[in-house]
Amino acid sequence: MSIRNPEQRVGVFVDVQNLYYSARHMYQSRVNFNEVLKEAVGPRRLIRAIAYVVQADMPEENTFFEALSKAGFEVKKKDLQTFAGGHQKGDWDVGIAMDIVKLMPKLDVVVLCSGDGDFAPLLEYLQMSGQLAETLSFGKSTSSKLKELTDHFIDLDNDPKKFLIPIKGGSKGARTSPSGVKKSMFDY
Repeated sequence: MSIRNPEQRVGVFVDVQNLYYSARHMYQSRVNFNEVLKEAVGPRRLIRAIAYVVQADMPEENTFFEALSKAGFEVKKKDLQTFAGGHQKGDWDVGIAMDIVKLMPKLDVVVLCSGDGDFAPLLEYLQMSGQLAETLSFGKSTSSKLKELTDHFIDLDNDPKKFLIPIKGGSKGARTSPSGVKKSMFDY
């Protein structure tokens, strides 16, 4: 466990899709991003909190993005890409990594909110640079390599009632397209 003190300058970087789908698949719930931010920062000084989202041109998403903004996040959006054959992709891995590298000089602690193993090289870089790095995600769906590389792992599975919001109506928002892509992740 890393040392937390009120003087530390913290940056929080949230891979929204990663947390959302982990909560949806394991708990049939939504993520309480307000509580995620509180847990990530703790008693320390928040410098930046960025939530990375993928826009799918759905009417519900603007309400969701506004909720993230009201919770204290700067919301960075990227359009969902559709390729020939109908394959869809929308991820922020490189964007998140670049923002962290750019903001490192202004931060004492980087909090990565994702369980995606693709971030392992980023955590290795942070370690080699002497940057204190914490990871916050659902332990059951988090890469073991991330858990190994992080200075402090905050497991959302340890207190699901704190970090999850039940989905009203059970399966609302869980519709899938013929390609298997979720139609909506915005249940706010």
